[in-house]
Amino acid sequence: MRQTKLEDFLELEEHNKELEKRIKVELEKNRKKDELLFRQAKMASMGEMLANISHQWRQPLMEITSLFLPIEAKLKMNLPIENEELQESITKLNDITKYMSSTIDDFRNFFSKDKEKMKFKILQQINSTINIINGGLKAHNIHLEIIIKKNPTILAYKNEYSQALINIINNAKDVLVQRKIVNPKIDIIIEEKDGLVITSIHDNAGGIKVKPIEKVFDPFFTYEKANGSGIGLFMSKLIIENNMNGKLEVENKEDGALFVISIPKL
Repeated sequence: MRQTKLEDFLELEEHNKELEKRIKVELEKNRKKDELLFRQAKMASMGEMLANISHQWRQPLMEITSLFLPIEAKLKMNLPIENEELQESITKLNDITKYMSSTIDDFRNFFSKDKEKMKFKILQQINSTINIINGGLKAHNIHLEIIIKKNPTILAYKNEYSQALINIINNAKDVLVQRKIVNPKIDIIIEEKDGLVITSIHDNAGGIKVKPIEKVFDPFFTYEKANGSGIGLFMSKLIIENNMNGKLEVENKEDGALFVISIPKL
């Protein structure tokens, strides 16, 4: 017996409801998967951050030791210590401990759970980010230069922006080290164009060999990185494009790779 139009409508409505439920379930699964990947990326970053703390503090600790070695030697030989000499050492000690304290603040801020967009100057956040990873770059004699054409304010997630930047810089660092590049360098260029805040990260590691080049953003892609997790660049793209309404693109230049982060200006 043929169904009435009402029965057809009710059946279609039931089908739509079932389809809507399935879509919600799949969206929730994808959300949980993204959260898991994000936590994995954070844990991978934590290991690198601990290594960076040791790099960041090794030089200041050596400077503290060198400050008081002459004073200790004079004490042992019962030689007089001038007030000026002692005061100068104390001043330098204060400067060093302030630097070490600010480094800890940067690390603590990086791992804080801010999920609220806030206004911040792009250069200030980049400097804070570089302070976290600079020790690792110096350990491999990688020169990093920041070129400022504009210093606009953006509205975004500060720590997520930092993580995206760290992932890209660490990826460049790993390739520079892996390929044993002579005079390795990374340039960060900040500019503003067509209502967008643009952060470009350019290295001289010889470029990305895989084709299509966008494959580097695939999850678990670890080309040329024996110990990589393969989620760093994937997470960076997810952060910039899904959480900040921006764009993360990559291309090869003559001497290396160029990653470009574009975020709408406030």
